[in-house]
Amino acid sequence: EVQLVESGGGLVQAGGSLRLSCAASGFTFENYAIGWFRQDPGKELEGVSCINSSGGSVYYAESVKGRLTISRDNAKNTVYLQMNSLKPEDTAVYYCAAELSRGDVPPMFPTISWDYWGQGTQVTVSS
Repeated sequence: EVQLVESGGGLVQAGGSLRLSCAASGFTFENYAIGWFRQDPGKELEGVSCINSSGGSVYYAESVKGRLTISRDNAKNTVYLQMNSLKPEDTAVYYCAAELSRGDVPPMFPTISWDYWGQGTQVTVSS
């Protein structure tokens, strides 16, 4: 059974930090790029960050560049999203997704390209 399980979300004050994890199982993790998306109610889904299968190429949305760092541990089938200097506008449900891709980071959209999705973890940043 394919699973992507996000964890690490929570409530934090503005300026604080969180580290999200995305634990994968049921597929050959090292062949997949992993992306992080977020969505706040009433807003469109945003592609936040992506890392390619080897970990050698990453992408960040302009809104998070310099504050978020994506990394992966293929031995643990896990991708991490270190989130620093959090702002209230970072409040959203964060989802990780996997796409079969051995090259450079794939485009984050369209989302139909992503093969598997997690259930999401809530991040709330208070002002």
